[in-house]
Amino acid sequence: MGLEKVLAKKKDTIVKDWFNLVAKTYAPDTAQFIRSRKDSFSNPVGGNLSKGLSAIFEQLLTDPDRETVKSYLDPIIRIRAVQDFSPSQATAIILALKRVIRDHLKKDLSDSRTANALLQFESKIDSLCLFAFDLYMECREKIYELKTNEERNKIYKAFKRAGLIAETSEGTPGL
Repeated sequence: MGLEKVLAKKKDTIVKDWFNLVAKTYAPDTAQFIRSRKDSFSNPVGGNLSKGLSAIFEQLLTDPDRETVKSYLDPIIRIRAVQDFSPSQATAIILALKRVIRDHLKKDLSDSRTANALLQFESKIDSLCLFAFDLYMECREKIYELKTNEERNKIYKAFKRAGLIAETSEGTPGL
């Protein structure tokens, strides 16, 4: 039996363990809340994690479609990008899946075919982590762009109140 089929049979427990590892990256009280409710309305973080991790794992079991993976990974990474995580902490949740899978395959790893198949599967996880990092950086760039625009607008308004900016005939500000 192929590795993907073995993992597909263990999907529910693997995703549950992966979810719990991701939840542990938060403060204990927050982690407990994330684990307790997986409803997207009352707990957007837990809901996105629960739905997203399951769908991402399902994609890894087949030939991953980049746009489908992005639709589930983006909300997870977007949330982590605005929280107090470093880039490595925000994206390491993808690599945590390797640990979970190895724990579930301990007995099977003595077989060289399974070990080789696992290495190939882990390369998919590595690629997914790099994709997550790209998404994280896009989110952070957008945040910094918004902050820059906000500061620029504050300075413009302060100059205008001080009378240092005059409107020109074309309706564009002039100094």
